[in-house]
Amino acid sequence: MSATLGTMIQRLQPDWSIRIYESLGEVARESSNPWNNAGTGHAALCELNYMPEAKDGSVTPDKAISINEQFQLSRQFWSSLADNGELTTSFINSTPHMTFVRGGDNVKYLRKRYAALKDQPLFSGIEYSEDHKVIREWAPLLIKGRTREPIAATHTDLGTDVDFGALTNALFEGLTERGAELWLNCRVKSIRRTGEGNWRLKVKHTVGNTPHTVDARFVFVGAGGGALHLLQSSGIDEIKGFGGFPISGKFFRTTNPKLVAQHQAKVYGKAAVGAPPMSVPHLDTRVVNGETSLLFGPYAGFSPKFLKKGSWWDLPGSIRAGNIGPMLAVARDNLDLMKYLIGELLASRAKKLKALQEFMPTAKGDDWELITAGQRVQVMKKDAKRGGVLQFGTEVVAASDGTIAGLLGASPGASTAVPIMLDLLERCFPQQWGEWEPKLKELIPTMGTTLNDKPEKAAQVIAETSKALGLSD
Repeated sequence: MSATLGTMIQRLQPDWSIRIYESLGEVARESSNPWNNAGTGHAALCELNYMPEAKDGSVTPDKAISINEQFQLSRQFWSSLADNGELTTSFINSTPHMTFVRGGDNVKYLRKRYAALKDQPLFSGIEYSEDHKVIREWAPLLIKGRTREPIAATHTDLGTDVDFGALTNALFEGLTERGAELWLNCRVKSIRRTGEGNWRLKVKHTVGNTPHTVDARFVFVGAGGGALHLLQSSGIDEIKGFGGFPISGKFFRTTNPKLVAQHQAKVYGKAAVGAPPMSVPHLDTRVVNGETSLLFGPYAGFSPKFLKKGSWWDLPGSIRAGNIGPMLAVARDNLDLMKYLIGELLASRAKKLKALQEFMPTAKGDDWELITAGQRVQVMKKDAKRGGVLQFGTEVVAASDGTIAGLLGASPGASTAVPIMLDLLERCFPQQWGEWEPKLKELIPTMGTTLNDKPEKAAQVIAETSKALGLSD
């Protein structure tokens, strides 16, 4: 998010100075690190949580279409940078996206989901099958050793695997080459309003504990799980009532070449009852630093830290008089989620392996290592009716005067960084927006419009961005 916003502002206002503070010795070591996230280019091609079944049994594609539209904006932005020679495309790879379900009721649901998507231009070419032989052709590991139970799957070649760590590093490299300052090993301790209306950041160098202060006219807090504390430090009214609950994750990973060669897809299933959307099980092809592996998970865990390199006091230190009520209300209304998390914490390796074997019946424990992924801080905020609600997805919190903003939340996150940062620019810089909009449209031609209602245009944009990013058409 920070790299995307900085890249945009630098092109819109090259005369503005930009300084980035990073608490670690490298950028992209937390949520953007390729092993701290699933690397899915979230376009709703395979993620069932974007198309839940309503109480009346209906399934509508509106949310899925919206997510796909957002991802198309990200693709266009990356493509423009690639066409200008400012971004190599090794961070993104064509990877089929699949959905896989078991059991009669789930098969009926997936059939309805497919019917709702198959004629949508942004989902053109999506396929559906309940035939074991067809699904074996798509993903052999899903079928080998499986009994003749009711199953169904969808498949599309439009999916991608994204190394968001490599992308973030590339964007920051471009930023610094064009004059932005990157200060590593510098932790922002507080953000306070000055008498002149600017923001004063108190920074401490983590090597030697040397203090430092800087004044800024605009601040973006893109600190992942650490954003909540810093926004609270600023004292803006808009952050009052927000709380966060950290959820850690683990994945099984294998680099066994025999297994890797048999699975080229990201395959998403259905989340367990009470599980958050970010815990949807999936068996993924991953490409990191040119090496291909398979990943399965996530398995939820718990740590009070808001970042992997955070403090054990992050959670208790975030509690305020204004957010304790909403947090307790969320706990009251999400007992299924709490039960799920406790079950995950108590699950043995054998139980975790059994969950993998529901996807891949022939999976053997010796082939898979368990790795710890990133921390995700689920947003909780005030709600007039229930006292507090658990907010899935991402949320931008900005001061009314637009001088400070920050991002909270998780998936679809990085995949939709471009449209999220476009919204932030319009909210925080209304006076400049009129001048900026034409420049942004040069980078993102369909900004402000939709593609799904224009079949020919959708096909054209997908083809053009596929070519620019080196993806299969």
